[in-house]
Amino acid sequence: MPRRRTPLKPVQHDETIDLTKIIIRAVVSEKAIDLIQRENKLAFIVDRKASKSLIKKAVEELFDVRVEKVWTLITPLGEKKAIVKLREEYSAFDLASQLGIL
Repeated sequence: MPRRRTPLKPVQHDETIDLTKIIIRAVVSEKAIDLIQRENKLAFIVDRKASKSLIKKAVEELFDVRVEKVWTLITPLGEKKAIVKLREEYSAFDLASQLGIL
């Protein structure tokens, strides 16, 4: 197949993204609580179409914290789970207490 002579232009979206629709709910399980206490991480069920950068932006703006890294996976139920590691200056335990997880 021949190469395209002109590069594709990026598509610009004029839609604003509602960050409250990205995070569906927090995960409350024994493993999630262990992540909060030991590794300063929180687990959320997120929109299936959300990217890691969108998840990071949503958590930072909704909860007023800074995110170090985001891991995502698809659960056997077909939901997308995001594990979010907070920076050292922020406490996942305090945020979980505010959210009513602990």
